[in-house]
Amino acid sequence: MALHIPSPAVSGFHIGPAFIHVYGLMYVVGITLSILITQRRWRAKGGDPSLVADVATWAVPAGIIGARIYFDITTPADIPPHWWGVFAIWSGGLGVWGGIAAGAAAGVWRVHRAGADVRVFADAVAPALLVAQGIGRIGNYFNQELFGKPTSLPWGLEISLAHRPAGYTAFSTFQPTFLYELIFDLALAAALVWLGHHRDIRPPGLFALYVTGYSAFRIFEESLRIDSSEHFLGLRLNFYIATVLAITGIVWFIVSQRRNGDEAPAEPAEPVPSSATET
Repeated sequence: MALHIPSPAVSGFHIGPAFIHVYGLMYVVGITLSILITQRRWRAKGGDPSLVADVATWAVPAGIIGARIYFDITTPADIPPHWWGVFAIWSGGLGVWGGIAAGAAAGVWRVHRAGADVRVFADAVAPALLVAQGIGRIGNYFNQELFGKPTSLPWGLEISLAHRPAGYTAFSTFQPTFLYELIFDLALAAALVWLGHHRDIRPPGLFALYVTGYSAFRIFEESLRIDSSEHFLGLRLNFYIATVLAITGIVWFIVSQRRNGDEAPAEPAEPVPSSATET
């Protein structure tokens, strides 16, 4: 029992009158690291790192909005019963795929507007997204959420009675799926960096592998999770979405590597100064 992972007694701390939620703080840390990593990788590819800041200015808010909309649609039972419940991201509830979809759309727009190569930029950002997602899972730990089925394994996560789902109140330790995802995200990020340096991966091959790898892991994770979710044919909605995206990622990777094998990817373009692009 001594080896079990205890859950934090609190989900945040006060700085003066303000209460800082660790959940939100971890996302800030993850996004900051993601921006710094992407700037380094984009600079190494010959791009202007200032473009990364421009993309983040638009993609981060879009991603947060998209992530919350996705959460509200797929897990309506977890929306707080108040008028502001659909906006309550501080209590948890950001769907990764909604965030990536909305953030990617905003990012593609800004990169294309700057005249840079979207494919090359996507490969630069792929490992950084995984780092941000992994760090964000630490916030789930402080909120006592994103855990799986009951377990007696030594690394089982202790969950307080108030946070146990209905039907599981007699159990005290659960699969720490937040930890599994944290470890996997960082491992996949490292693997993508290694592949980019040691294998001839045509862009956006690394981003396609990110979609494939993360989605494949979510198939496993969704088979463990017991938190509320919409179900179809006895399986969680995210199980189907993960399956579709994993297959899509594989096909995308194969097509991207076969595309005009003798064609070299375009060089990153210097972003056009905002004063010249804005109207």
